[in-house]
Amino acid sequence: MIERFQISPRMAQAVAGATTIHIAGQVANDRKAGIEEQTRQVLAKIDALLAEAGAKKSNLLAVNVFLPHITDFDAMNRVYDAWVDSARPPARACVEARLADPDLRIEVTAVAER
Repeated sequence: MIERFQISPRMAQAVAGATTIHIAGQVANDRKAGIEEQTRQVLAKIDALLAEAGAKKSNLLAVNVFLPHITDFDAMNRVYDAWVDSARPPARACVEARLADPDLRIEVTAVAER
């Protein structure tokens, strides 16, 4: 059975199958905030989507981080490192990429085990 969460006409924010949850790219609500606050907002959205799908961050298998300015890497990691389950960290990639809105400082996708 496939479940979709927070559906809009274009996409679902998360899609869960029998064993995995795929989380769409999450961005901050406050596009004028700095990288640390935007990171907090994005990770909170991921927490909420995981909970809605019946999982938690220790279930994360993979995380992809997209930064339009790789110079934000250290500041983003300060927030990410405090958030991630350090006993059960996911595989992770971080790349510099142009995002849909120039005010966005971070976008994150994730895959978790259900």
